[in-house]
Amino acid sequence: MRISSHLVDISFPSVHGVHPSLTLKADIAHECDNQDSALFDSIAECQISRNTDAGHEQFSTYVTSKTVSHLNDAVKHFQLALDQCSAGHAHQAAALTNLAWARLVGYIRKDLQDIESITSLFRVALALRPQGHPDHPLSIYHLLKALTQERTTVYIYEYVQLSRKLLPLCPEGTYLRSIATGVNDLDYLIRAYNNLPTNASDEGIQLRRNVLKLCPLGNEHRPRALHELAQVVEQRFQQRGSIDDLDECIQCRREAVFLCPKGHFHCEIYLNNLARSLTCRFDHQGNSDDLDEAISLHEEALRLCPVEHKSRSLNNLGGALCTRFRRWGDVNDIIRAISLEREALMLCPPRNPSRVIMLNMLALALQARYVNLDASKDLIEDLNEAINLFRLFNLGSALCSRFMQTRKNEDIEEAIRLCQESLEALPSLHPDRWFSYRWLSDAYLSRYRVQHNLADLSLSVENFRLASRHPTQGLPNRILTALHWVDTIENYQHDSALEAYQLCLELFDNHVISRSSVIARREAATDFRNTHSVPVDAASCAIRRDDLRLAVELLEQGRGLQWSLASRLRTPLEDLKSASPELAHKLSEISQRLSDAQGSASSADRTAADRAAIQYRRLQEQWGAAVAEIRNLKGFSRFLLPPSYEDLQAAARHGPVIILIASKKSCSAIVVPTSGEPQHVHFPRITLTHLETLKKDFAREIRLASCMRPQETRKELQVLLRTVWDEIMLPIVIVLQRDLRVKSGSRIWLCPTAVFTSIPLHAAHPFRTKADGRRELCLEDVYICSYTPTLSALTRSRQTMKKRVTPSFAAIGQSSPGAGQGEALLTVDSELELVRKLVPTTANPTTLSGDDATRAGALDVLQHNTWVHLACHGKQDHKQPYHSRFAMKDKPVTLLDIMEKDIPHAEFAFLSACHTAVGDKETPDEVIHLAAGLQFSGFKSVIGTLWVVDDAVAKHVVEAFYENMTKGLEDGGVMDCTKAAWALNRATNAVKTKVPLEQRMVFIHIGV
Repeated sequence: MRISSHLVDISFPSVHGVHPSLTLKADIAHECDNQDSALFDSIAECQISRNTDAGHEQFSTYVTSKTVSHLNDAVKHFQLALDQCSAGHAHQAAALTNLAWARLVGYIRKDLQDIESITSLFRVALALRPQGHPDHPLSIYHLLKALTQERTTVYIYEYVQLSRKLLPLCPEGTYLRSIATGVNDLDYLIRAYNNLPTNASDEGIQLRRNVLKLCPLGNEHRPRALHELAQVVEQRFQQRGSIDDLDECIQCRREAVFLCPKGHFHCEIYLNNLARSLTCRFDHQGNSDDLDEAISLHEEALRLCPVEHKSRSLNNLGGALCTRFRRWGDVNDIIRAISLEREALMLCPPRNPSRVIMLNMLALALQARYVNLDASKDLIEDLNEAINLFRLFNLGSALCSRFMQTRKNEDIEEAIRLCQESLEALPSLHPDRWFSYRWLSDAYLSRYRVQHNLADLSLSVENFRLASRHPTQGLPNRILTALHWVDTIENYQHDSALEAYQLCLELFDNHVISRSSVIARREAATDFRNTHSVPVDAASCAIRRDDLRLAVELLEQGRGLQWSLASRLRTPLEDLKSASPELAHKLSEISQRLSDAQGSASSADRTAADRAAIQYRRLQEQWGAAVAEIRNLKGFSRFLLPPSYEDLQAAARHGPVIILIASKKSCSAIVVPTSGEPQHVHFPRITLTHLETLKKDFAREIRLASCMRPQETRKELQVLLRTVWDEIMLPIVIVLQRDLRVKSGSRIWLCPTAVFTSIPLHAAHPFRTKADGRRELCLEDVYICSYTPTLSALTRSRQTMKKRVTPSFAAIGQSSPGAGQGEALLTVDSELELVRKLVPTTANPTTLSGDDATRAGALDVLQHNTWVHLACHGKQDHKQPYHSRFAMKDKPVTLLDIMEKDIPHAEFAFLSACHTAVGDKETPDEVIHLAAGLQFSGFKSVIGTLWVVDDAVAKHVVEAFYENMTKGLEDGGVMDCTKAAWALNRATNAVKTKVPLEQRMVFIHIGV
């Protein structure tokens, strides 16, 4: 006997647009030759059928009664049916599906567990029904139902792939089509995943990203999915400190805010969350735009939030204002912050879990006011109230402060214990370990100040070291710690001083270079109070330890940071090309992309600015990786590292460089000779306070001199220049002549720091006569004096002089600048004509003036000529020195415009305009002015001005300069830019009877 199966389709009337159908299978027995085999097969088929029918009967009863015993019986029968289906059996897929479906329903009703084995059964069934099988779509659907119960990254990805595959396989009008196009399962899946607990593991984050893929733009669940992804990546940032996670969090939060309709109850939550994340990024990176935006968002959230949530928004805004106060010290911020925190507490019920957080926030605000403002009785009460409010290591900080007031030992012991406990609770790379190290350093230092145990000072220093070097904490906090470390060791003469200074300079360098534009880098350089003095204070520390070489290196590392960072992208790569053409090409390409990206992160569109900043940072990482690879090459181990003393001494190849150091600890000079060891020159009667007074006196007397008649003697100005000679330059000249044997008439370079940048050192003069009636020599009688912003700037200029090109001279003049750029200059045109006549024809002189002297025209002339003379209005911008400018017919040429030019063939520029060599008051050691910008862009030798130029008399200096510069070139000689300092020296001597003192002093030479 043999069994044959026949399928019978039965159709039913349409119901709500769906056409139900039923397929029945009929088995017919036939006689056959192999009776035993056929009988065995028939018995097996019958057993499968009986178990299957029994399973369905028990399962139907379970579905209606919800009795678990019926479910267990159904599963047992379905399992027996499956066991009786041998491999390849026609009903194996159906048996797998029956068993899996029963178990899935039981799992959904929480009567069974182990969803993974259920999913595996559906997968096997699908594998037995490949593409083309009539039940293939149904098996996909079954597997999708199981996958909605799985909550891991792998399964949600599989769900997305299968759901996309199912719909095209379902014919129109069938029941399967109707359930495949329904959104119920997908909605259920998204809601289920959105309600999962926060899981910041790598798998948990990938899961959230896959959920977001299920929610394209327009999907109602997308804002919530963005919110959940932001939560987990922010949590991972808090655990690991990776800025990439925080950036992704902020991007998600921005989109959630954008997609959330105004007035929606989630809007206030999304605004506060975005603001908190921006504040977190400010703490990590120090960009003030983030904090200002955060405060603005908190303000908006406060306006939108319902009364029952108002305490939360008040607390958030108060915390952001407290953060801004700690950084910039605006008293209005801390007053408002404390008021908001108190109001938040009043609105928060006593048993509310958020109350603990609000208590801590108020305590932080009170302590911030106590620490940053002068102590008074009221502020002591702030401190006591803060201690009563604080929890855990915040309490440790407050206890340290009270210990210093009360000298109660139990306060400091408890502070140390709390900090140590918090350290034990955190993994080694957790960002919050920084707080514990920081508070421990303060605690040990507080105890040292009272008990004078040197072991406590050493423990304090060790925790300063750990906090400053903690790799997952943001640079701003690490810089602040290093600065505190510096102050501490300077006060207590600890031997870690130089280590602290070096780390501070390194961290500051990394902080500034993270900004994508020169303006943002200058803002970063002014983020921290008192950091401008770190390079000179570091050098002073090294001098006191008799390490002059290190003092020179530290000064170079910390000064002119803006120029050195920008110049890294223009580093000559000839030597590298010989060693590794591939790496040279790679670095050149990344440097160009970085250069192109500069400034893009300053967009007014904050979302676009974030994207640009992320792109810039990734380029920086690629650049850093390429540089690290280059340093592995033989002979390139110090590639783009801060230069050593041996490297820096190359700047003194043609004459000594004198670095003048103005520090709060001491004022002195270091002479870097052409060869040999540096020489120290101490100024015993000069302090930083004296220099500040001298600076103010010079500014006053030069201003008053401009109102005097040319023939009047500038007596007060002479007194000041006599002080500069006697107290500063004469001791240096003595060392140059006596110890270094530098001959009279030789060239020297002055490299002033800090307040010295505002004093006309080159004009030092005794204004005395000897007993025999002869005039005492002044500095310009003894040496040819030039300036250099840094030693590296001078070295770079010399290196690029290797390539000489055919000289071309252009004079740019604008006597009638555009609106708002200054009054007419009556002598500009005559000055241009004078210069044109004096310059030899071999230099191919041309002139750009009048309506042609526009911004574009002037920049083009600068780009294409080796020698340039500018006669126009010059304007120093005190608020933003990169906006300092030359006035032109339409728009001015700014320092930023000049810096964007790369003109390696340029040689000399004479800037006959006001304020072209005046540094930035906030960051004087950055030497940000127009003359330095031209030197950076490629001009090796520049003459600039320190203050206002009187164009009526300046032409005498200009005429004398070019007469000396072109002397001896009548027979076709070539102008030499290295003669510019000598020519200026001769010119100022030649016009003494025509030009008053302050107008001779105004011109200085910078460069080779």
